[in-house]
Amino acid sequence: MKTLHIDLETYSDIDITKAGLYRYVQSPAFEIMLFAYSYDYEPVRIIDLAAGERIPADIARDLNDPNVKKVAHNAAFEINCLKRYLPTEIYQWHCTMVHAYYCGLPGQLGQVGKALGLPENRQKMAVGKQLIKYFCTPCTPTKNNHGRTRNRWYHDRQKWELFKSYCIRDVETEMEIHKILERHPFPEMEHFNWVLDQYINLNGVAMDQELISGALDISDQIQGELSSRARKITGLDNPNSVAQLKQWIQENSDLELEDLKKQTVAEVLADKSGDELIKEVLRIRKELGKTSVKKYEAMAACMCEDGRIRGLLQFYGANRTGRWAGRLVQVQNLPRNYIGTLDTARELVKKRQTDALRAIYGNVPDTLSQLIRTAFVPSHGYKFLVADFSAIEARVLSWLAGEQWRLDVFRTHGKIYEASASTMFGVDMDLIKKGNPEYALRGKGKIAELALGYQGGKGSLISMGALNMGLSEEELPDIVRRWRGSNQRIVDFWYAVERYALDTVRHGGSRFMPCGIAITRDEDYLSITLPSGRSLYYYKPEIKLNDLGRDAIHFKGVNQKTKKWEAVSTYGGKLTENIVQAVARDLLANSLMNLYREGFRIDFHIHDEVILEVPEGSGRTLEEAVSIMCRLPGWAEGLPLNADGFESHYYKKD
Repeated sequence: MKTLHIDLETYSDIDITKAGLYRYVQSPAFEIMLFAYSYDYEPVRIIDLAAGERIPADIARDLNDPNVKKVAHNAAFEINCLKRYLPTEIYQWHCTMVHAYYCGLPGQLGQVGKALGLPENRQKMAVGKQLIKYFCTPCTPTKNNHGRTRNRWYHDRQKWELFKSYCIRDVETEMEIHKILERHPFPEMEHFNWVLDQYINLNGVAMDQELISGALDISDQIQGELSSRARKITGLDNPNSVAQLKQWIQENSDLELEDLKKQTVAEVLADKSGDELIKEVLRIRKELGKTSVKKYEAMAACMCEDGRIRGLLQFYGANRTGRWAGRLVQVQNLPRNYIGTLDTARELVKKRQTDALRAIYGNVPDTLSQLIRTAFVPSHGYKFLVADFSAIEARVLSWLAGEQWRLDVFRTHGKIYEASASTMFGVDMDLIKKGNPEYALRGKGKIAELALGYQGGKGSLISMGALNMGLSEEELPDIVRRWRGSNQRIVDFWYAVERYALDTVRHGGSRFMPCGIAITRDEDYLSITLPSGRSLYYYKPEIKLNDLGRDAIHFKGVNQKTKKWEAVSTYGGKLTENIVQAVARDLLANSLMNLYREGFRIDFHIHDEVILEVPEGSGRTLEEAVSIMCRLPGWAEGLPLNADGFESHYYKKD
């Protein structure tokens, strides 16, 4: 099979960072300017389409030939750009960006080259950003550029030749990266999952345009009212300015605030003895800072011509576990809804009835925030089936560790919070129900389940909100001790994973755990092979002392706090978290594939939840979808999987 590496340079008047790929290519102004390519790692050639050259017939034919493997970095871009002009099938493509994610590397081409230590003449050219801004995006008309709104190839021929060199270099870098990545092949099943992901993103989801428009108008009105009120109280020109507001607070109170971050503002508002005028201004600031309008603006920005949003999900966006990440509207991070009368609230927003919203719900910005999910709607004549796995991570962890009492809970009543409290405190579970004093133990069982499964301690309980639910800091160590004491197999699993991983990094070779996990060390990676056969990769592992002075595995990765590529340390609990979340992800991927094969249209998915769009009266039921979701793959025998859901004519949190 021939391999064809490709890189494109394009123009559009749509900002791809805000509107996304699919709206970007829909613009009438969109065009492909440069087409750089190489067959089988031969010297790169470039076709200058902007200057009138044309793609040769043999290349056009190969773009739709299943016997020619097409490769690009972030291949979704090349696929959708080329489909505007030439037929090409998604399954024939391979994405080196996704392959890099799979191998535990950064996603951007330049970052991958640096992480792999490519020589300077094979890394992405640093001048690229300037050239892309010059040729690929609209420009501001000025006297110097004779009022034009776009720079074309003939406006600066020297820059254009450099731009062509830049495009050629991208293909050279991509090929070098591809050679290295092929040492750890991308699994065939993952390729199928990626292809399905492209279909899901291409299908997209319809949006309630009337709701979005109404929400934006109401938000503008509320923002104006709040800003006017804040200016009247403070006398400031811009009361939303941190510097101006801090100075005003210091001049009008005894408070000396270092910042006006969310936590700082919350502490001032919680102080019952605080100045009410200061509190009112901070409450106004809190309302002005609501992110709801930003979500609605993002929806409006990336909506395609047919009223659907596409490209909401990034395959392998979490490159350690392989879970999906949100893009554009960030569906993985939507506010929850608590309003019991969503239908009424939606209609009031559509009709722009701000006063009625305020009278019924009080806080209008919060109401708009709660309605964000409901902006996702099925097409006319369709409905949503929304189904999600129940306590998926807790089930997977129990299954891997062989914690039998937990497996029994999940195979029967499924009340893990009550069962956990019962086991921790030696209380009959039948007593842990509303109306009994023992019901207070359920909260301790719940917070323990949410915080302690991955070797967390007192700090994890606090981060999960233990103090906010009325627990004292003094009783937290006892909760940790009790939970670990009643989940000894899970505790053993943490330490076994860490011990196996440390031994493997030290001595090489492979080590096999009873649960179907293999841990291997080669020249570049520590890898953990999951029961599904997929592997998790830790690049350039070594053993160094951690912050506690203990031997710990360190590897090159993206630090989740700094977002930089640097040395990252790990331990048994963290490795366990990676494994559990990765297995849960594989179960979701299996469910998506099964649902697709059974003819369900998947609009999008969030964490462990799938949103399906089915025709009204088609006979397709939630029960059928749930049954398909819970169909176990062969490698997950004995895992007590369960799911539940609801039907709706808009998306919500049930």
